[in-house]
Order: sequence, then C-alpha cells, then structure tokens
Amino acid sequence: MSPVRIVHSIVVMTLMVVACQAQDQPRQSGEWTSLFDGASFAGWRGVGLDSIPAGHWVIEEGTIRKVASGAVPTAADGQPLEGGDIMTVDTYRNFELVLEWKVNPGANSGIKYNVSEAMSTGAPPVHAALGFEYQILDDALHPDAQNGPNRTAGALYDLVPPGSNKETRPVGSFNEARVVFVDGHGEHWLNGVKVLEFDLESATFDSAFAASKYQPIPEFADQRSGHIVLQDHGDDVWFRNIRIREITP
Repeated sequence: MSPVRIVHSIVVMTLMVVACQAQDQPRQSGEWTSLFDGASFAGWRGVGLDSIPAGHWVIEEGTIRKVASGAVPTAADGQPLEGGDIMTVDTYRNFELVLEWKVNPGANSGIKYNVSEAMSTGAPPVHAALGFEYQILDDALHPDAQNGPNRTAGALYDLVPPGSNKETRPVGSFNEARVVFVDGHGEHWLNGVKVLEFDLESATFDSAFAASKYQPIPEFADQRSGHIVLQDHGDDVWFRNIRIREITP
C-alpha cells in the first residue's frame, strides 16, 4: 500500500473511532448547578405543598436531614400515609445528578426523578412522589431488601436491580449516588461504579414495568420534565453536595 493510502486509512479509522465515542457520550452538558446551598431549603418545597413539611426535615451541619418520624400510620409498602417528600421547585428532563447520602441502621429512603407533581398528588398518599426511584437502603437490616434485589440500595426501585459490582460503604458513612437520564436512557452509579442502566423503549423495561407495582399507572413511565425528589420514608437519612447539570442530547 502506498504511503498516501496508508495515511488515508489511518485518518478514516481515527474518524470512525471518534464518531463511535461521540455516540456513547451526550453531545453537550451544561454547567453544574448546586441544588442545596448547605444552609437553607432554597429551591425546595414539599410535594403538593408551598413549604417544607414541618417536623420532617431540617438543615443539619451542611446536610438536608430527614428526621425519623417514629411510629406513624403507613401504606402497604411502608411509606408514611402523612409523610412529606420534598422536591426541587425546578424541573429537569435530560440531566446528570450527583449527591451524597447516608442512613441510620435499618433506614429506607430514595432519590426520585421524572416526577410529575400532578400525577403524584392525584392519588394517596398525596405528599409522596411518584417517579423513578434510586433506592437508598440499609440492605442488611431493612426488610424491603428481602423482597428482591430491585429493592436494594442503588436499584431502580421495583424495576431494575443493581449489578453484582455494587459496593456500599458501611452504614453511617456517606455514599455517592449519580443518576444520568437522557432521552429515556437511565443509569444509576454508586460510589463511582455504574450499577445499572435501562431504556424506556426496550422490551426488557416493558417486562419489568409489567411486573412492578407501577403497572396500574401507564403514564408513570412517560418521560417528562420532572422534579427531583428526596423521599420521606420515615427514617433518619442525610443528603449533601447535591448538584445537577442539564444535558442536550
């Protein structure tokens, strides 16, 4: 092969590699925006409320803390009937979200996204969000972990389990969660490792949805510009360093 043709082949191969890499990455990401200033609930309010649910949440040493509720009436899935999830005032469609979380022994909570407030408040409990949930859990002590791997820490709750590469830090230590959600493709990361991914338009997701508790709500899995939510499941949980950046597919 002539030197000219060799150079041409190298250029073509390089362009093909770059093109493939571009397909695997979002085309444009915005600047990181903090969703928590470390000192106030600015930018947050309760689901179905104009303010933060009194007695449920406090700012504590640079964290948002969900204060344990004690013995309260709960729904069949353990969610408090009079609980109070909190959500971002703003909504997001395609984004990357990162934050740190820690739980008390035996605690349960979640990070929800793609949340429609209207859909959430249209069915009881009215202050609990309906949306995709990055599960936060003490896998060793909370009984929900015994109901299947898709209810353990890092899971897409009741839909997709995390992989065997998942590693949580000891209870009482902060873990890092990362959620990427772009045009119906989602990823959950835990402590720097991608533990699951899903596609809303796939047969695999359709099967998982049909077997989930969300099956009676067809619009649940619609992609929308939705709120980010921190779940009140009645237990002590802490969140900090909450940041988001929007992605242009």
